[in-house]
Amino acid sequence: MSAPADEGPGEVQRVDVAIVGAGLSGLIAARDLQARGLDVVVLEAADRPGGRVLTATTVLGSQVDLGGQWVGHDHHRFQDLAAELGATVFRMRTPKNPAVYDSKGVLAKNGLSMTLANLVLLRWEAAIKFGSPKKWRVRTVQQWLDANVRNARARRLLEVLVAATASTDLNRLSMDAFIAFARHNNGLPVMLATAGGAQDSLVVEGAGTLAVRVADGLGDRVRTGCRVLAIRRDTDGATVVTDAGPIRAGQVIITAPPPMAARIDHEPPLPAERRTLEGSMYMGTVYKAIAIYDRPFWRDSTDAESIFLGTEGSAVFDSSPPSGPGHLTILVGGRDAWPLDELTQHQRQATLLAPLVDRLGPAIAEPVGWHEKSWHLDQYAGGGYVALPEPGTTAGNYPVAATPIGPLHWAGTETASEHAGYIEGAIESGQRVALEVIGALGDAPCLTHSSTNSHQSNYLDERREES
Repeated sequence: MSAPADEGPGEVQRVDVAIVGAGLSGLIAARDLQARGLDVVVLEAADRPGGRVLTATTVLGSQVDLGGQWVGHDHHRFQDLAAELGATVFRMRTPKNPAVYDSKGVLAKNGLSMTLANLVLLRWEAAIKFGSPKKWRVRTVQQWLDANVRNARARRLLEVLVAATASTDLNRLSMDAFIAFARHNNGLPVMLATAGGAQDSLVVEGAGTLAVRVADGLGDRVRTGCRVLAIRRDTDGATVVTDAGPIRAGQVIITAPPPMAARIDHEPPLPAERRTLEGSMYMGTVYKAIAIYDRPFWRDSTDAESIFLGTEGSAVFDSSPPSGPGHLTILVGGRDAWPLDELTQHQRQATLLAPLVDRLGPAIAEPVGWHEKSWHLDQYAGGGYVALPEPGTTAGNYPVAATPIGPLHWAGTETASEHAGYIEGAIESGQRVALEVIGALGDAPCLTHSSTNSHQSNYLDERREES
């Protein structure tokens, strides 16, 4: 099959590698490939780089992350990237055990509800280690909880924990998918933990700022507001059809999560297995808010980290940077997030802060700033923070398949061999796919050559030898 002569408006631009999506996986892949002298272009439908990471500047000049933010205790790639880009990683202020409470008060650590919830977590951890029954492929987490946990407070605690961790409606998350997700990420104790776990540390400048800095380093090779409509493959590469014109590439990397990648038309059609994978996954549901205060005053009397089991079940974290000001992060996952979309910003703020007053004091209801984002309303991300398989399917269990098809390659946090679903996984997948593309291109001369970075080139040489 010969290369298409014309695909929409404009002249055909020629590059070595076209990358679909300017999240961290796409940006890292682009940077690594450019360091090897390859001509790359990164195509992003949104008007900004970063994908599911997004940093905002507060009224007090501090940085807050509206998207992914946490550096896990063993997220070494994330830590290395922050150090390389001149950012500061700090341990989040966290108690040994966060407070768990509802309108009736605090759940006693050794009380009935907490004990029952912990027994369920142990049962799930056994399934993670030894396998889960086949019927869990079609049974949702909500169905399992309704059938097996009679204690209302224990059931509600588990609902809020899973919804915040997986950022999805529990009526749509199968037990099998949840167990597979946890298994791939070293088990529930690591996933749920702050200190020493997956929510160990934060970046002062914001995780989203790292994406912006990588994008800045790529200059005009990152094109925002450029939506990919179709990809036409042939024996010599592929033509990527965008709403700004066609781009001809020897190799194409798709980093958009599977449900969003499914919107791209392919010629010839993708194999049935790949179409099934993309068609059987969905993006999660999560609302995130950060309240800003002159200082973290609550530390004078208590720790802020807590889990609230009310109507809008939420997980609350003290994400204040070491030198201030005070940042209070609030996560609402799954079905509890949807009703918030019907409220005004003022109503959402009042609704989410009111339950914290008794514990943290009346001043908590009067922040000097408020930042929020409903990721399930983002037309480009499609939801947050991860893509998950529909009940009854296993194709989307982690890590999501990323076998190349001709000149097409896949990356994104869902495909990571380590820490899939986290920023660490996004970085890992970007590094992996860069090596994959280099292998596919071999030692053939590049169409064009960009300036190289010796550190990155040596790094890629070492990674290639390891692989």
